[in-house]
Amino acid sequence: MRIYTESSEETLRARKFLRQWSGDGYLSKDQYQRLEQDTVSDLRTTNIFLRLVLFFFTMIGAAGAIGLFFTIFLSRPSQQTTGIFLLIFAAVSYTAAEVAVTQARLYRYGIEEALAVCAVALLCVGLDCAFFSGVLYSSREIESVIPAVGAMASLWIWYRFNLWYAFPAAMVFVSFLPAYWTPSHPVQHVSIAVLYAAGLICIASIRSRHRFDYLEDAYSLSEAFLWLGIYLILNLKISDFSLLLRLGSPTRFNSGSTGPFYWTTWVLIWCLPPLILTRGVRQKDRLIIAVGAITAVLTLITNKPYLGWQRHTWDPILLGIALTAVSLFLRRWLALGPDGVRHGFTAARLSRKDKHTMSVGSTVLGLITPQSITPSPQPTNPDFRFGGGESGGGGASGDF
Repeated sequence: MRIYTESSEETLRARKFLRQWSGDGYLSKDQYQRLEQDTVSDLRTTNIFLRLVLFFFTMIGAAGAIGLFFTIFLSRPSQQTTGIFLLIFAAVSYTAAEVAVTQARLYRYGIEEALAVCAVALLCVGLDCAFFSGVLYSSREIESVIPAVGAMASLWIWYRFNLWYAFPAAMVFVSFLPAYWTPSHPVQHVSIAVLYAAGLICIASIRSRHRFDYLEDAYSLSEAFLWLGIYLILNLKISDFSLLLRLGSPTRFNSGSTGPFYWTTWVLIWCLPPLILTRGVRQKDRLIIAVGAITAVLTLITNKPYLGWQRHTWDPILLGIALTAVSLFLRRWLALGPDGVRHGFTAARLSRKDKHTMSVGSTVLGLITPQSITPSPQPTNPDFRFGGGESGGGGASGDF
């Protein structure tokens, strides 16, 4: 059912490991060249920068082609007519993505990814225009078909093309579903958490069969997304101000109410981080361990708002000191183990990949948060003048 064969995926995975091991100095140049000849792949790949460029250009080209079609052949179409043609274009876009992979042998090339994303977007918009726009008596339960179809289409793209970002897209579609079923905000939060938990159980059971093959990273990332989604939807102080709610999702919960559900979520956000960390440590999964650490920090940050306590300007300083102390303790504890290893974990850097990732992350944070390190210019008042001073000695006087 996957569009790429297992041998092709494993070959590309082996080539990635070869480049990493060669860069770390574990392989000599001759060893790398001999092993590289045994891992030749027929798939066409590119670097991340050209991949992004091709992705956005393909998106723009597809949107332009659809707009040109409507401008030339349909001057003022009805909503139903527009929806039907959008559904046709969704099928054409998905077919083009399949052809780009099977014929041109593209792999993470940007073009086939953009076509697949366009297919999901056109499918959802086409369904809305063709069957629900202009309908006076359509029930909200029936309208929930749109996010349900979007979730299933995203999951199919994730499974078929192994595109990691299609999985969180499916989670976003799922988060809109309970709003069509019930107006109760607590029930909406619980429903989303239950759906995510069901997906987590499925992913965990399937992942056990792919522990050491090319699908391990994909299932690890998906499980990490589900753990994070469960936490975020249960932490009311975060979900009240999430991006989805700003976009108009009716799942907003009134944080002023402090009933049983409110305090239950407070207990759960304290229980989830240890559970996630335990799962990550047992699986030796860095992504899940990272999610556990992130949720633990978020729990500490939102604890005072949950309890209604006053926040102080020194709270971030105390949090930073506590996190630094914990990291230093863990590093020292691991380093004092036999050969610097405890239960399969070590504080020593084994690969340059971590250093490169931290460098890229630091660069991105520096680009997106320039105001945090650059003081803003102080406004000046053009109407204000210094005056009243006199320069003595030469008889001259004046304002300065």
